[in-house]
Amino acid sequence: MAYWLMKSEPFKYSWDDLVAEGEGTWDGVRNYLARNNLRAMQVGDEAFFYHSREGLEIVGICEISVVGIPDPTDTTGKWSAVKVRAKEKFARPVPLAAIKAEPRLAQMELVRLSRLSVCAVTPEEWQVVLAMSRT
Repeated sequence: MAYWLMKSEPFKYSWDDLVAEGEGTWDGVRNYLARNNLRAMQVGDEAFFYHSREGLEIVGICEISVVGIPDPTDTTGKWSAVKVRAKEKFARPVPLAAIKAEPRLAQMELVRLSRLSVCAVTPEEWQVVLAMSRT
């Protein structure tokens, strides 16, 4: 299993929107590295759901449910999408400021590549963030 972080602006698509839908399509990604990350995902992989612009925090975990689909918002055919399902809402969201203050997360793509909307997360980073959400 691989781990990811997926960013969404909550006024466009929030954690609550995903919960209400049951299964959402992660589309509209227009960055090649983020697209490659979407293409690398497998069913059952887990991703942190990060509220960008507003909140600036990881609010929960979603699970990749469908992979390898063309982005329905793309007319060129070169962009990809996946489907996700909500798995766990954090009782205590993990703010970006806390992530940046944690030395073990200094190399996390969220910190190093701040504009990347779909990031890989190492198993070690995953465990650190999970611990932060539960303390």
